[in-house]
Amino acid sequence: MHCSMQTIDLVYFDAGGGHRAAAQALRGVIAAQRRPWNVRLVQLMHVLDPTDAFRRVSGMAPEDVYNRQLARGWTFGVGSELRVLQAMIRIGHPALVRSLRAHWSASQPDLVVSLVPNFNRAMHEALRAARPGVPFVTVMTDFADVPPHFWIEPGQDQHLVCGTARAVTQALEAGYDADRVHPTSGMILRREFYQGEPVDRATAQRSLGLDPTRPTGVVMFGGHGSTQMIRVAEALTDVQLLCLCGHNDTLVDALRTMRRAAPLAAVGFTTEVPRLLRSADFFIGKPGPGSLSEALHCGLPVVTFRNTWTMPQERYNARWIQEHDLGRVVASTRALGPAVRSLLGELDAVRARVARIENRAVFEVVDLLAGLLQEVPQAAAPGRRLRALAA
Repeated sequence: MHCSMQTIDLVYFDAGGGHRAAAQALRGVIAAQRRPWNVRLVQLMHVLDPTDAFRRVSGMAPEDVYNRQLARGWTFGVGSELRVLQAMIRIGHPALVRSLRAHWSASQPDLVVSLVPNFNRAMHEALRAARPGVPFVTVMTDFADVPPHFWIEPGQDQHLVCGTARAVTQALEAGYDADRVHPTSGMILRREFYQGEPVDRATAQRSLGLDPTRPTGVVMFGGHGSTQMIRVAEALTDVQLLCLCGHNDTLVDALRTMRRAAPLAAVGFTTEVPRLLRSADFFIGKPGPGSLSEALHCGLPVVTFRNTWTMPQERYNARWIQEHDLGRVVASTRALGPAVRSLLGELDAVRARVARIENRAVFEVVDLLAGLLQEVPQAAAPGRRLRALAA
């Protein structure tokens, strides 16, 4: 007989790419460090809708609706939609808890990590009922909790991982004990952002058909791109741009056929985002927590947006950029030209501030999980003992 590995569930969904990316990043570091854990990626919608009823009725998964909105730039009114979603979650809370409780009673995890918003009250209550004593950890993949109850649920004894000082303050104000609030140095990034050889900027740009003597802005609007990237390119016809369009081939084609005064390279889905970011001089994009964090980690000052189209959960991110003087925040593409010229005028000073940010969050979270697993009481883990006996 030998001791069975402890099991961690990393819970994500596919609304946007950041939740899955964070789960995969944690799994990658755990594997690279050879931690003695069984890591399972749990797609929350597969637990809540195991028969795929929503897709069969509507022709698409729930996440597809959100992702299509992002790709087309249809983000106005998302705040109202979010309030409706939260109301539906509250109404369906008992049913959600029953489904999740049955899932964890059967699958017997030793620790559950949520990388999604809105459902954490239901997940925590279900785990506490199914597996008393097993820790539940919510890792916020946004800079702050906007609007309320998006990430932080008052009155809970779960653990909360916060990537900014603002999120820590929000958690403490919501009544969390200080020993259950865990600050990190930023958002979770994939291991690839901590690996690789230094990038030869000139060689990388020439390979893309760009001019290494020009300042280059890298434009990125998430893994599904956005038609707003066309408006960015039209507003900055005299600025050299590298546009990362993700899974949006139509956008790639549209950008490549544009007539501009300055060169533009459009790239579809790629696994070389860290190298491409490091080949540029500054970043332009929506204030998504993943995109901003990746750009800053690669040493890039940022130009981002805050307006009525900005999703509620991303508005504080733009404010955070302003508070730390790491770039420029504009209300519309019409203001991009002056903002970029202003940024280029003090690029070295802004780069120096960006360089002082050291984001090690993915490694900090793995260390936290290791500590929590050591504290799991044996009485809370009958599944582990049964697995050991079966082995």
